[in-house]
Amino acid sequence: MDYLPIFADLKQRPVLIVGGGEVAARKIDLLLRAGAQVRIVAQALSPELEQRRQAAEVSWSAQAFLPEQLDDVFLVIAATDDAALNAEVFEQANLRHVLANVVDDQPKCSFIFPSIVDRSPIVVAISSSGKAPVLARMLREKLETLLPNSLGQMADIAGRWRENVKAQFSSMRARRRFWEHAFAGRFASLASAGKLAEAEQALQQQLENAEDISHNGNVTLVGAGPGDAGLLTLRGLQVMQQADVVLYDYLVSEEVLDLVRRDADKICVGKRAGSHSVAQEETNRLLVELAQQGKKVVRLKGGDPFIFGRGGEELQAVQAAGIPFQVVPGVTAAAGATAYAGIPLTHRDHAQSVIFVTGHCRPENNGVQWETLAKGQQTLAIYMGTLKAAEISQQLIAHGRAANTPVAVIGRGTRSDQQVLTGTLDNLEHLAQQAPAPALLVIGEVVSLHQQLAWFGHHPETDGTQRPSVVNLA
Repeated sequence: MDYLPIFADLKQRPVLIVGGGEVAARKIDLLLRAGAQVRIVAQALSPELEQRRQAAEVSWSAQAFLPEQLDDVFLVIAATDDAALNAEVFEQANLRHVLANVVDDQPKCSFIFPSIVDRSPIVVAISSSGKAPVLARMLREKLETLLPNSLGQMADIAGRWRENVKAQFSSMRARRRFWEHAFAGRFASLASAGKLAEAEQALQQQLENAEDISHNGNVTLVGAGPGDAGLLTLRGLQVMQQADVVLYDYLVSEEVLDLVRRDADKICVGKRAGSHSVAQEETNRLLVELAQQGKKVVRLKGGDPFIFGRGGEELQAVQAAGIPFQVVPGVTAAAGATAYAGIPLTHRDHAQSVIFVTGHCRPENNGVQWETLAKGQQTLAIYMGTLKAAEISQQLIAHGRAANTPVAVIGRGTRSDQQVLTGTLDNLEHLAQQAPAPALLVIGEVVSLHQQLAWFGHHPETDGTQRPSVVNLA
């Protein structure tokens, strides 16, 4: 880090401002909101600062800067248009080990002002270490829209109730669960509506029924997307940050797993074709058992949990045990991987429909409708199909799909090492053998648009190099 982010207590502490113009006025406004005693050194004061002086909000100490003015101040801000004077303020402050900020001159700052989202006592500070202040401001504007104005009021009430909650719950985990329930439940809703007295009553009721809450586990089924952590939904991220334990698959990328709350337990219950490390029945049992222990359980699945993810089977077990549950959908591999490969699943000229198919079914389910799958003017997106690529190719051709139909095998779709191998239906098996796992098979005329629409990864037309992630065997 270029700077250590800290929050300074300025209440009743003397702060020196060298400068009396508009820039100084903006800094003084922040300092006064933090309760600082503001002393101004300036030849003249702007009308705004003169009004503050007359209202006794600030003091005008002198017209000229002298080094000894720094002897008893907590920090100093130089906000003049005189570069030599600003430099002198900074040098003299350094000699006295006083924190100094020269406005718009980052090298002459021992502290800097961040962009601030103020929901006091909740305060969010964003800094680019002085390198990209406009970017920091844009991030602040985004956060302003996400954080409700009632956050500060909720935090004030929570502060008054902390000791009561601490007396009720001996463990940190139980206290955390209490507050997470409060900030996501009726207490938060009432506070957001400005009904603060009722909000405190809701908090009291929750505390009186604390035993029920502490044993109230639940399960949330979360779609992690196809790999790129940027495709994880905001709701999915929020739930992962609240989890006590996360059960995840091999298909969940390391980048997504890194977003799980640090102190949550992580249990791999992944499965691979032909080599099941954890049986489905064992996963179902774990979900129920952990939730019955009062834990917030997240079942994290690659792609979307309801598209060939067995999410429905797992929730049936959870529902049968009477455990509350919810579902956070995710970007399925067929949508994410094809988009990153520049292959639209539908197109007016090439495909009027798309069929999602799994290449890995229960052994007793072998009644595949090849006649339907082999029809033209449609796209087939086949999950878990690499091991059966030869059969898929043979059956589709045998039932009428042209051998030269464009196909793509997208390995590790949406990830930094994504590979897109393209060819025709008659060499699908060869493509599938080369593709890294996990891989998605795409069959249909839309694949021909890949070379035109590919945007993710290296592009020879832009960097003069060969595209290492694409192999064309047409």
